[in-house]
Amino acid sequence: MDVRPLCPNDLDVVCRHREAMFREAGRDEATLRTMTAHFRAWLAPRLTDGTYFGYLASEREAVVAGIGLMLLDWPPHPSHPETDRRGYVLNVYVEPGARRRGLAHALMQRADAEFARCGVTYAILHATAQGRPLYEALGWRGTTEMARIVPRP
Repeated sequence: MDVRPLCPNDLDVVCRHREAMFREAGRDEATLRTMTAHFRAWLAPRLTDGTYFGYLASEREAVVAGIGLMLLDWPPHPSHPETDRRGYVLNVYVEPGARRRGLAHALMQRADAEFARCGVTYAILHATAQGRPLYEALGWRGTTEMARIVPRP
């Protein structure tokens, strides 16, 4: 298994993984098409400037897993009282034929190391039902966060 950092040429694979992740979580195709088009436009400059970074795992030159990472500007908080950033993990995905081999676990460990290298002491993610057991086994815990879709005027 080869693991390498993301680069701007990985735009298509990151978009494909994100869409597959949400498809497997039960999202509808029309919403996914719309999301992916907008995500692609959002992601391209961030891959180029490095504000979206992460890793891809390949086997025999075929990408089989990936993880996205970001650093979020966040005011000091009781969970990180001395720092003004949070790590954010997103788009963790393992191709179906490569699952149950520890790839997501290994990518999450890389995320921890990268955040530590950046001086980040607190990280967040949003878990699918399928991913939750992995994250909990790695020490992640639920928070009090709530969400709401803001109605359009």
